[in-house]
Amino acid sequence: MPAALLWGLAVFCFVSSITPGPNNLMLMASGVNFGVRRTVPHALGVGIGFVVMVAVVGLGLAGVFAHYPALLVAMKWVGAAYMVWLAAKLARAAPLTSGAAAGMPMTFLQAAAFQWLNPKAWIMALTAVATYTDPADYTRTVLVVALVFGIVNLPCISTWALFGTAMRGALGRPATLRAFNWIMAALLVASLYPVFTE
Repeated sequence: MPAALLWGLAVFCFVSSITPGPNNLMLMASGVNFGVRRTVPHALGVGIGFVVMVAVVGLGLAGVFAHYPALLVAMKWVGAAYMVWLAAKLARAAPLTSGAAAGMPMTFLQAAAFQWLNPKAWIMALTAVATYTDPADYTRTVLVVALVFGIVNLPCISTWALFGTAMRGALGRPATLRAFNWIMAALLVASLYPVFTE
C-alpha cells in the first residue's frame, strides 16, 4: 500500500474511531458507572471485535450484502432495536453508591458481538474496505486495513472510557449520575438518526 494511501487510512481510522458513536458513548458510560478496570474487557471487545469485522466484511461478507441487500436492512433494524434496549438499560443503571453488584459492565464477547449490530461500525468497515483496498492486491490490503484499525481504534475508544472514569467524582451524587445516564441513553438512541436518514 502506498505511503500516502496508508496515511489517509490512518487518518480515516482515527477520525471515525475518536468521534462519538454507540461504542464510544457506551464506553464513556461504562467508565462512569464501573471505572476503567471493569471497562477494559468492554474496550478490548470493541477493538478486537471491530478488527475481525473489518477483515470478514472485506474478505467476503460485502459480496453477500451486494446480492442480498435486504439482509443488511434487516441487520440495521435488529441493531437499532438492540441499541434502544441498551439505552433503556443505561437509563435505569443503579447509582455508584449501590456497589459492584448493582450492575455489570459489558463483557468482551458482548462488546465484540455488538459490532455486528452497530450501524456506525458497518459504515466504517464498508467505507474503509471500499476506499482503501487495492483490487490488484485485494486480500493483503484488506488485512492491512484491519491491522491499521487495530492499531488506531483501541487507543481512541479507550480515551472515552478514561474520560468517563475521570467524571466519576463529579457524578457521585445519585441524581447527577441518573441525569448523566439518561442523557447518554438519549444520545445513544439519537446516534441512530443518520443511519435511517441516509
